[in-house]
Amino acid sequence: MFYMDLFMIIIGLLILILGVLIGVAFLTLLERKVLGYIQIRKGPNKVGFMGLLQPFSDAIKLFTKESTYPNFSNYFCYYFSPVFSFMMSLLLWVLIPYFFNMINFNLAILFFFCVTSMGVYMVMIAGWSSNSNYALLGGLRSVAQTISYEVSMALIILSVILLIMDFNLIYMNKYQNIIWFFFLMIPLSMSLFSSFLAETNRTPFDFAEGESELVSGFNIEYSSGGFALIFLAEYSSILFMSMLFVIMYMGGYLLSFIFYLKLSLISFLFIWVRGTLPRYRYDKLMYLAWKIYLPISLNYLLLFMGLKIFLM
Repeated sequence: MFYMDLFMIIIGLLILILGVLIGVAFLTLLERKVLGYIQIRKGPNKVGFMGLLQPFSDAIKLFTKESTYPNFSNYFCYYFSPVFSFMMSLLLWVLIPYFFNMINFNLAILFFFCVTSMGVYMVMIAGWSSNSNYALLGGLRSVAQTISYEVSMALIILSVILLIMDFNLIYMNKYQNIIWFFFLMIPLSMSLFSSFLAETNRTPFDFAEGESELVSGFNIEYSSGGFALIFLAEYSSILFMSMLFVIMYMGGYLLSFIFYLKLSLISFLFIWVRGTLPRYRYDKLMYLAWKIYLPISLNYLLLFMGLKIFLM
């Protein structure tokens, strides 16, 4: 019986990974379509019906291209950092609080912090091992940015944990039956959303890929498969962050169409922000993290701690 359970869990995880990959493929298509309409053009509309097969043709093109690598790069690190980056982003998806056939994580939030912290190393190694000044600068920028925003992100998530007193994501929806946490702490949810933008290196915080001055940043030397894996990891993280936001602030996880609609809405917001806002200035990015988000998250944390003690 035990082996059968284990087999079913592995099958479930494989289906989950397949679903994530298809979701990521169509998220890239959605992004290109939305950005197209924001800029008053069509976006991809030739391959398949209304461009539906565009992500698959892109994947085939990228993975069949010849992979180049610089002569002076640290080949082993250079080759494996995109692979590990992608593995890290897929590892996050184990945390989905399924009601059936899945490992139930009692310390899901702690696992989330561990995996996202490891993601920083992958970007740093990718930038350093290319042995290119542009790549190194992009990698260092990204590391500084991610570490800065991880501090406030952890404190904001801790505020939610203090309210439910559990690290398990499955309990989030039990406490949001009457009112969503979003309405209880609108400033915190907005701060968390922009921290997620910074975590996933998205506009207006995409300094790791500062095209104007760093020529694509830490991934400049990557082509074909490595480049594809880096961006698969990024878009997989965007989907996961959207899901986490919905679980924590918009009613929790329920196996319903509405849940996936909410997830799509938050993913759409990621794209909308990219189409609307210009890139931030780097010193202002750091100022925002340390002088605005950190005090807000700390004050809210103290408020919720005080409420908890007072109500006990």
